[in-house]
Amino acid sequence: MAYTFSGGIHPDDQKSYTNHVPITVLDGVGEHVFPLQQHIGAPLAPVVEIGAHVKVGTKIADAEAFVSVPLHSSVSGTVKAIEKRLHPSGVPVMSVVVENDGLYELDEHVRPKGKLTDLSPDDIRKIVREAGIVGMGGAGFPTHVKLSPPKEKKIEHVIVNGAECEPYLTSDHRVLLETPDLVLFGLQAVMRVFGLDTGHIAIEQNKPDAILLIEKKLSEYPGIKLCELRTKYPQGAEKQLIKAITGREVPSGGLPADVGAVVVNVDTAAAIAMAIQKGMPSIRRIVTVSGDAVARPANFEVKLGVPFRHLFEKAGGFKKEPEKIIMGGPMMGQAQVSLDIPVVKGTSALLAFSEDMTVYDESAACMRCGKCVKACPMRLMPLYLNMYAQIGDWEMCDKYHILDCIECGACSYLCPGRQHPVQNLRIAKQKVLEIKRAQAAAAQNK
Repeated sequence: MAYTFSGGIHPDDQKSYTNHVPITVLDGVGEHVFPLQQHIGAPLAPVVEIGAHVKVGTKIADAEAFVSVPLHSSVSGTVKAIEKRLHPSGVPVMSVVVENDGLYELDEHVRPKGKLTDLSPDDIRKIVREAGIVGMGGAGFPTHVKLSPPKEKKIEHVIVNGAECEPYLTSDHRVLLETPDLVLFGLQAVMRVFGLDTGHIAIEQNKPDAILLIEKKLSEYPGIKLCELRTKYPQGAEKQLIKAITGREVPSGGLPADVGAVVVNVDTAAAIAMAIQKGMPSIRRIVTVSGDAVARPANFEVKLGVPFRHLFEKAGGFKKEPEKIIMGGPMMGQAQVSLDIPVVKGTSALLAFSEDMTVYDESAACMRCGKCVKACPMRLMPLYLNMYAQIGDWEMCDKYHILDCIECGACSYLCPGRQHPVQNLRIAKQKVLEIKRAQAAAAQNK
């Protein structure tokens, strides 16, 4: 029986572009740009100066806050500048710029951390934090924070998320096929943090080769259970995955730890394994480069800081004029304004679409068909939320639980009137959060 959740949609997954293409390791470029905003949480400050020599794995930025992780250089060379550069969000942010010397000298701090059985839960959390590991499914939440829930929150389920439900994306699929031992070792490490004998790895049924390989590997990893997921979007969303596998529902405004669960992405698990086995911090990404405008769609292992342009060039350039470039998947990814923006920890894919694939029909009035309500994985009322968002009624947006929206885009995908609810809901969520923060600040000042 395949695990699944209520709601969701079935877009054409378009994974045949790259699901058969092995990962190619790319060298760095002359100049690497490391934006200091690559995770959710406190901002970083540089710990190097202009002119300093850095190596592969050298820490270049950090913060004292708990909800924060350091940033490391992915190349050796000289710090050329510390200045604002374009970020995938579309705005300039402070960045450390390193001129690559091409030698790739390894920092002396990069060394194995010992046997997993000799490491305590606190040791593992510290290793994960110092390695700068964040959720690599796109959210960018510091992983060591996820591994440090409040003491009253007993974790009973650890899940590695191999759903990869976004169309076009196959980077996690290839990681499962090419480095399954890293993923399973990373899962064991997380299980050890919580003292669990059982863990889960969840993979959608549209990846039969990965399911078969992991199934064969499980004899070497006692206690790990493979869960086949029904192919459906957004099956890889954290709350939907937890519901499908454990039957537990994360409460409104709650976190996975509230129902005793922790979920980590496939590449995050692999990064944990590399941090323990080799001492290597998070300095690389597996990135799918795809879309109808790309000449040779591919999966690349790339060093953080390389420009998007470099990946598209290595994929043969553009066979059609790209109308839109997206970082991430087409459902939840971010449109990009430049090919000179660097790869960051949250770059799971780069998609280039021609004009043939980008439809900008004029929207019609909502016809109350209810398709968005049926598809919403959070069981919200997108048509009413969209209406209240458009007229700026933030109180009603809050009343209709807009903060529970996971911004999956299922409502926009299905809308026969070409409405764009998810864009309006994103803006409304920010407005509601701003109001709540202002109210909280005012209450504290009384």
